[in-house]
Amino acid sequence: MAGVSEGASGVPDPRLRPYVLGYEGYLLRGFAPGTHVGMPGSVLTVIITIGEPIEVPVSSHPEQAGGRWEMLASGLTTRPCVIEHHGYQHGVQLAVTPLGCRALFGVPTAALGSWIVDLPEVLGAPARELRERLAATAEWPRRFEILDEILLRCVRPVAWDGELTRAWELLAGPDPAVRVGAVADEIGWSRRHLGNRFSAEFGVTPKDLARIARFERSHAMLRTPAPPALAEVAVLSGYYDQAHMAREWRELAGLPPSVWREREEFPFVQDQQSLGAGG
Repeated sequence: MAGVSEGASGVPDPRLRPYVLGYEGYLLRGFAPGTHVGMPGSVLTVIITIGEPIEVPVSSHPEQAGGRWEMLASGLTTRPCVIEHHGYQHGVQLAVTPLGCRALFGVPTAALGSWIVDLPEVLGAPARELRERLAATAEWPRRFEILDEILLRCVRPVAWDGELTRAWELLAGPDPAVRVGAVADEIGWSRRHLGNRFSAEFGVTPKDLARIARFERSHAMLRTPAPPALAEVAVLSGYYDQAHMAREWRELAGLPPSVWREREEFPFVQDQQSLGAGG
């Protein structure tokens, strides 16, 4: 039996959109058991399962042991994680911006780093309410309304640095030729000051975010029904050449793109859609 992927996409309430880019509801069933690579990205990942916990035998943080989570949040990373599945997954994933991390969790993205944490640790009691009410509701639109309702209660005011915001927009944006030095010049900071402030807020360096953005561009192209040739993907994504892209994929995804395309079967929600960057 071939695997079946069912679900729905939701757009948050306008008041939440600076903090959450989108909701992805998923129900995946009938796949052969196996593992899936969780890719780095420019948004924080929040997952609320419905039913079985999510199993992560290899975390993106080298010092974190694997585990099982009913609900989780993770920050930004340049390392992949490994997700184990038994052919079935059911839940909702949220793409949270760095500003959303401040507004919803009350901490900078750097506080999460590349760790995976239980969602109640950063969201508190509303996390349990979220899971209980989502599990008790069968319709995706109503589930997204519940997310809106509870998250709006959690939002707190945030004082945001305009220079950091602009640096994020440039480095995570669509320009494949963006350079850290040029970004520092545009916002009027030295490259060193930008690096220090950026890492303290986001948990990754400006150079790392530019790498993640290139990787996301290539990943999105390779997920299309008729992707371009690898050499073309490399150029369009901002890599020097195909070999450069393959090296970066080995570091960020754990394997080159050609191998990933051959092996990937389980369309885990984290990779179903590129939601872009936030900040």
